[in-house]
Amino acid sequence: MNDLLQTLPPPLLAEIRTAYAQPPRAYHNYGHVQALLQHYRDVAAGPGWHQPLEVLLAVLYHDAIYEAGRADNEQRSAELAVAGIQRWLPDAAVDVAQVKALIELTARHGSLTADGLDADTALFLDSDMAILGAPDAVFDAYDRGIAEEYQGKVPGFLFRINRRRFLKKVLAQPRIFFSDFFHDRYDAQARANLRRVSG
Repeated sequence: MNDLLQTLPPPLLAEIRTAYAQPPRAYHNYGHVQALLQHYRDVAAGPGWHQPLEVLLAVLYHDAIYEAGRADNEQRSAELAVAGIQRWLPDAAVDVAQVKALIELTARHGSLTADGLDADTALFLDSDMAILGAPDAVFDAYDRGIAEEYQGKVPGFLFRINRRRFLKKVLAQPRIFFSDFFHDRYDAQARANLRRVSG
């Protein structure tokens, strides 16, 4: 994966880093991308990716545009990815539609089922949700970060109601993670975290 990442044009990577710094973010920053890159490496070393470049680009761009409370972050991030691929990778034969679809699907966390998801899509979406199965302290920092991002954007009581509703919805699902790879690694800890904060 490191080799694949290193083959990307430096201006593309610089553009992504700049995007993740605007506006300042407590969770959806480049540190979040780095965490997903580690999951990307783990999958590459395990079940593998069918379209590694497309998934890598989706990882890099999936939250590039993020403003708490807006409903079009994923769509705008997908559009930025398409523009970036066209600008920086015009001859790389990237499946642009797949990159766009992966990013747009992250808007539907908590409401998707495994039906119809191919292996790459399931593993990519699970990578984005793997924070739910992080150790207590890491999960709690994530939870605080999300609250901080919404501060001043949504009234506190409304944020807490909606956040609890989302977490309970995820917890109620028969499977939090679509792939066996992530289910086996993170399901038990994710359920413990979600019970602790949504009760």
